[in-house]
Amino acid sequence: MSRPRTRERVVVVGAGMAAVRLAQDLVAGGRHDVTMLGDEPHAPYNRILLSAVLEGTHDPASLAMPLPDEVDLRLGTRVVDVHRAEREVELAERSRVPYDRLVLATGSIPTLPPIRGLVRVDGRLDERVHAFRSLEDCRRLDAAVPGARRAVVVGGGLLGLQVARALAVRGLATEVVEGGEHLLRSQVGPSAGSVLARGLGRLGTSVYTGARAVRLTPTGPTCRLSLDNGHALEDLDLVVLTAGGRPSTALARRAGLEVRRGVVVDEHLRTSDERISAIGDCAQRGDRTTGFVPPAWEQAGVLARHLRGEDATYDGSRVVARLRATGLDVAVLGEPERTAGEVVEVTNPVTGSHRRLVVRDGRVVAATFVGDLSRIGLVTQHFDRGTVLGPTEPGHLLMPDRATAATPVVLPDDAEVCSCAGVSAGAVRACASLDEVRATTRATTGCGGCSDAVRQLLATRTTQLEGTPR
Repeated sequence: MSRPRTRERVVVVGAGMAAVRLAQDLVAGGRHDVTMLGDEPHAPYNRILLSAVLEGTHDPASLAMPLPDEVDLRLGTRVVDVHRAEREVELAERSRVPYDRLVLATGSIPTLPPIRGLVRVDGRLDERVHAFRSLEDCRRLDAAVPGARRAVVVGGGLLGLQVARALAVRGLATEVVEGGEHLLRSQVGPSAGSVLARGLGRLGTSVYTGARAVRLTPTGPTCRLSLDNGHALEDLDLVVLTAGGRPSTALARRAGLEVRRGVVVDEHLRTSDERISAIGDCAQRGDRTTGFVPPAWEQAGVLARHLRGEDATYDGSRVVARLRATGLDVAVLGEPERTAGEVVEVTNPVTGSHRRLVVRDGRVVAATFVGDLSRIGLVTQHFDRGTVLGPTEPGHLLMPDRATAATPVVLPDDAEVCSCAGVSAGAVRACASLDEVRATTRATTGCGGCSDAVRQLLATRTTQLEGTPR
């Protein structure tokens, strides 16, 4: 007689950042056998830093996200069906993988904007057109940069600005086309968008807002991109598409799960089948889907605790977005343009800074910082803790003390340094090196926006240790 299984078999469809976080947490619990099925041929990597690879500040090898040896990682593996009654997933080559718990971490898929001429008669993209979603996309674009002089990025969101800045740093004359009335329209308001556009202009990048690309026309070795306002961008060597994407839900739909924009989940990240969960870009909690690392990692942590039998729920309330690009600094907490409350705002077009707090019942419920992130750590603490501020404190938070601006800020141990992984200053100080920080806390492995703060904390720790009497 065979012995009953004491460890649950968890199959994760997808090998992105949320999937890796979940697998790490489950293996650490020691009660689950984890199989991860990824359709890309590459081991898991940090997608957020692809633009840093394009810019040249990161090596592709530095993007690797380590997995515990206990995880059964299968690459180049496409899941085509879920057989819920048998609790099995079917692969493209028709073999099946059994599960006790199934987790969909299928992410999102890019959508092509309605531009005539993007796709050739044979169904392939024009050779001058590049998507920017995967490591392969990054490598293909990187290889094309040395022979190019002019580029246009279609899409003025976070990814579009990161790619545009990377191309400009590489020496290309770069332009950005955004169909909305201002840049980062999903995250910030018109004032912040204008500050960003002026900042990009000072950095040599032209911005066209309120205009949509409608036609791509080959002109010999280059091409022309026509806009709906009658303007045309000429002599383009590269056209990079960063606009448009939607949750990947085809597998969930075929399985008969509830799907709206994303795969609908409850407070425990369970779908309409209690044996199947969804996390990351493909999941929808309430009316919200997310495209950012911090909420995806938060979902992975909550689901891991739930599968271990702990009382853990996800309310979908914490949204943090960071823009990582040379010369551009943006941080967004919550949804500043949609959240009700009293607004405290300071904009300085001359210095290229914009700061906005949304305060309700004395608490910071949303914030935008562009150009000057010196106070973002303190504001994030208040945002996360729900600190009740005094009547004048919101204004002071937007006005750094010039007299002490040059004095390094000493962060308390409970201050959050890495918003992606929720890592405190004390956790960083407990590490002896940057490698240890990355391995034990995951700080700097998300958007990378905390890298400078982490290095400063480690340097301060080293100085303190060197000054300790022996």
